[in-house]
Amino acid sequence: MNNVILDNAENICNNNDFCELKGKTILITGASGLIGSTFIACLYYLKTIGYQIDVYAHTFSGFTPHISPLIKEGDFNILKTDLTDINIYSRLPEADMIIHAAGYAQPTRFLGNPVAALQINTSATIALLKKLRKGGKFLFLSSSQVYCGLTKGLFSEEMIGTTTPFHSRAAYIEGKRSGEAICNSFRLSGLQAKVVRLGDIYGPGTRKHDKRALNNFIEKALLHKRIDLLDSGNTAKTYCYITDAVELMWQVLLLGKEPVYNIGGRTTCSIAELAKIIGRLTETDVFFPEKTRGIIGAPPVLQQDLTRIDKEFHKVNYVDIEDGLKTTIAWQRQLYG
Repeated sequence: MNNVILDNAENICNNNDFCELKGKTILITGASGLIGSTFIACLYYLKTIGYQIDVYAHTFSGFTPHISPLIKEGDFNILKTDLTDINIYSRLPEADMIIHAAGYAQPTRFLGNPVAALQINTSATIALLKKLRKGGKFLFLSSSQVYCGLTKGLFSEEMIGTTTPFHSRAAYIEGKRSGEAICNSFRLSGLQAKVVRLGDIYGPGTRKHDKRALNNFIEKALLHKRIDLLDSGNTAKTYCYITDAVELMWQVLLLGKEPVYNIGGRTTCSIAELAKIIGRLTETDVFFPEKTRGIIGAPPVLQQDLTRIDKEFHKVNYVDIEDGLKTTIAWQRQLYG
């Protein structure tokens, strides 16, 4: 399974200049997640072609079988810590580059532990920024969820949502907003801290039983031979394949001129349309409920304006949603055996 991850990493590395990483110490939090593990695979690939890089890979729950061999063979330093525990902050290593990818991206997780969701994006972000060496670079992974409450048009980086601290998803939304404010505060003091607001990122690298809609639909199709929706599926999202997202994140970290960037894909479709595509690719029937239960706090549509990142980095080729889903489905077939 790690061959898929390495193929993706090689594709990413072939589209970027990583000379700046040579001889540097790099810390990645959330290194066992979808995005973090792809960053780890990129660094592993660079080490195999001769880059001298000292890597610290942070995880809270341990590494999955597809990423553990890369951690071991790449001789990466493992940080198995809980970023909600302020007592461990003094033990975090200093680094030339820090990618803060830890967080509760799955709604069931941040709804179930809102305090932890807040801490990872606030107190942990402050602690990590204090570990950045002089002249270093920091990347904070925010979310398009900060636009929640807006209802029309494309959402640009100058905009922000209208939800209150009492919104059902406030711990995640306000945590991300606070993390962005923290990065801006450190940037004003001279640190190179940048923010990316991510749309829905998908692809190989997830764990079993990921509860985000796309992965959950594939799991239902493979294990139960049917996809049951919780509601009518009218909510629309923009989907970005993992290689496109991580390629752009590297470019923002290394070359970005702006403090914040939207990163998303080129395919916007409703949850119902997504389920039907996955059903067709897996030859699985899709069922809609007679009575809708709805998803707690889910915004009706979050469509990002990608003008800023397009103008700066001129990325043209994005993975088509069907091609990306085929690879993701193949990954999950192996994941579930």
